[in-house]
Amino acid sequence: MDATIQSAPAQVAEPAAIVAALKTNAGNPKGVRASFAKGQCVLGRFTSAREAASVTKSKSFTAPSKVLGRFSVGGGNPKVADSNRVVLRGLSLHIGNGKDATDMLFENAPVHFAKSTGQMLEFLTVRAPGPDGKPDAQKVKAFSAANPETLNQANYVAGKPVPGSFAGVTYFGIHAFPVTNARGLTRFVKFELIPAGGEISLSDEEAKTKADDFLQQDLKARIVGGGIKFRMVALLDQPGDPTMDVTLRWPGEDDRQQVTLGTIELNALSDNEPCDETIFNPGTLAAGVAEPPDEIFAARKLAYAISLARRRSEIAQP
Repeated sequence: MDATIQSAPAQVAEPAAIVAALKTNAGNPKGVRASFAKGQCVLGRFTSAREAASVTKSKSFTAPSKVLGRFSVGGGNPKVADSNRVVLRGLSLHIGNGKDATDMLFENAPVHFAKSTGQMLEFLTVRAPGPDGKPDAQKVKAFSAANPETLNQANYVAGKPVPGSFAGVTYFGIHAFPVTNARGLTRFVKFELIPAGGEISLSDEEAKTKADDFLQQDLKARIVGGGIKFRMVALLDQPGDPTMDVTLRWPGEDDRQQVTLGTIELNALSDNEPCDETIFNPGTLAAGVAEPPDEIFAARKLAYAISLARRRSEIAQP
């Protein structure tokens, strides 16, 4: 009988250790985010759809409001090339005001690369650069064989062409959120942003000809030309859906019943100070949307605050 590699149960890891590992793998650039370090702040509006109230009573999604957003490229390197096909593209949103505000974090993959903090830290640790500046390929291979679910995100991204515009990306909120509607009915949903103009992609050959900041240039041109629109939808749960493991998609997720919550219109560039002086806090959720139950979400709340404190300290240093 052939032997199989089995992963040992991952221990709980402190969010500070995860932030440190992210920074190490990026080369420890100073004064920037531990992840999604490269980005551009934008301004816009959210217009709610009539059917939003059937999903959630949250005023973040049932009333019109201003929006603060940030498009970003994944990883902790603020100089990463926009044509890099293996890093994520992200969009963070602050919708609503005061106690009715909600922060939403989206990326162009529907799953995370780890289901627990311990697994996440180990994933990052085996990819830490060695003396030659590269990770140990054998360690990465062995970890991936023992933890195949940690490849789900990378395989999804690898199966897609290079994004040609921030405006032409479908963005996923990877967590399952408990939402409560006006009638008091609570269920799980996943949030998704669908580009109004369809997906925009590049071939690998086209991507090679692009400037390192071509996504930023394209974003500015589209804002000047009238702005960018996304349709925000909620994918509705079904019995048996995995809500605790963010490395897994829901069965038949792409064909799920979805409800349109409204439209995001991003029509102005902002200097980056409003986005950089604080965080898009995953724990900022207006009544009607509760915190997802998975371990990664709980860790993100702490890790974002730790990353903010670290970059503020680095900026303050002479």
